[in-house]
Amino acid sequence: MPVPYLRPPHRDDVLIGVAGLLCGVLLWAVGLHTQGGRPFGGAWVLVPLCVMAAMEPLRRTRPRFALLVGTLALIADQFTLGNLATVVMFTDLMYAAVLYGTPAAARRIPVVTVLVTVAVTIGFLAWWRTPEALLIGAVTALVAFAPATTGVLVRNHRDAAEAARLRAEQTALLAEMDRTQAVTAERARMARELHDMVANHLSAIAIHSTAALSLDDPGTTRDALGVIRENSVQGLAEMRRLIGILRDASDDGEPAAAPTLDGLGALVTIARTNGLDVTLDASHGPVSAPVELAAYRIVQESLTNALKHASPGRVTVAVEQRDGALTVRVTSPHGDRDGPRAPGSGAGLVGMRERAALLHGTFDAGPEPEPDGGKVWRVHATLPVDPADPVRSGTRTPRQGDPA
Repeated sequence: MPVPYLRPPHRDDVLIGVAGLLCGVLLWAVGLHTQGGRPFGGAWVLVPLCVMAAMEPLRRTRPRFALLVGTLALIADQFTLGNLATVVMFTDLMYAAVLYGTPAAARRIPVVTVLVTVAVTIGFLAWWRTPEALLIGAVTALVAFAPATTGVLVRNHRDAAEAARLRAEQTALLAEMDRTQAVTAERARMARELHDMVANHLSAIAIHSTAALSLDDPGTTRDALGVIRENSVQGLAEMRRLIGILRDASDDGEPAAAPTLDGLGALVTIARTNGLDVTLDASHGPVSAPVELAAYRIVQESLTNALKHASPGRVTVAVEQRDGALTVRVTSPHGDRDGPRAPGSGAGLVGMRERAALLHGTFDAGPEPEPDGGKVWRVHATLPVDPADPVRSGTRTPRQGDPA
C-alpha cells in the first residue's frame, strides 16, 4: 500500500516545538508545576511534554492528527505534576487545527470545545458541589474554546483577504480584457475609416493613371491627369480629416466633422468625375450621427467597388427611411469589363458588414439576375434609425470572387 506523501514540517513549527520543549524542561528543572498530589511524580511530567513538543512540527501539515495526539498528551499530563509548557503548546495545536485544518474541522472544533467546556463545568459542579468548580470550567474554556475561537477569527480574516485578492485579480483581468477589446475595436474602426476614406480616391488614381499610360492620346492623358490631381487633393483632405479624428480635434481646435447624408450629392459628383454614370435618390429625415456615418461610408465604398469592378452602365444609389430604419441600396452592372481595373482585397465588404453589425443592422451584397438576362451587383443595408432597436433579417457571407 503506497504511503501518502507528507509535506516537510515548516521551519517555524519546528522552532516552536523545540522552544516549548526547552521551556518545559527548564520549568521541571526548577521545580515549577501546575498541580500536586498526582500519582505520577518526578520525571513523568516530561513524557506528555515531549509528546506535545513532537506534535508541534505537524501543526500545519497534519493538524487533525497533531490535535488528537496532543489531546491525549494533555489528558496524560493531568496524572502528573503538570507542566505549563505542555498546556501552552496544546492551545497552539488547538489554534492551528482550526486555522490550517479542513473547513469542516474549522466548523466542528469550536462547537466541540463549547460542549466539552459545558460538560466539564457541569460535571465538576455535580461532583464538588462548590463554586470553585466554575474555575475548572473557566480553565477548560481558556485552554480549548479560546484558541479555537481565535483560530476561527484568523481563518475568516485570511479567507476574506484571499477572496478580496481573487476579486482584485479578476477585476484587473476584466479591465485588461476590456482594454484589449477597446483597443481592438478602435483599431478596427480606424481601419474602416482609412479604407473608406482613401480607397475611393486611390482606386480612381490607379484606373486613370493606367488609362493614361495605355492610350497615346494627349487629350485623354490630360483628362486623366486632371482626375488624378482632383482625387489626390481630395484624398489628402480625407487623410487630414482622419488625423483630426485620431487627435479628437482638427487644426483649428474644433472637433473634426464626420460625413453626413447631406454629402451624398458631393460623393456622387466625385464618382461622376471619375467616370461613373450614377443616379441618386435620397429621401430621409434626421437620423443619428452613427447611422449617417455608416450609410455614407456604405455608399462611398459601394461606389468605389463600382469604379473598380463594375461593367459599363448605370449605377443607382437609393437611400430611403421607412418603418424606423434607413435602407441603403446600390446597384451596378456586374460582369466582365474592358480596360483597366483595380485589384480588390475584400476589406470593403468586411468593413460595410461590420458597420451594419455595429448598429444592429443587416447587410447583404452579391450578384443578382435582371429580367433582361443581365446581372447587377446589389448592395443592400438596413440600419435602424435607433441603433438600440436591432433589425433581424440576417446577413450573407461574401462568396468567393466577390469584389472588395
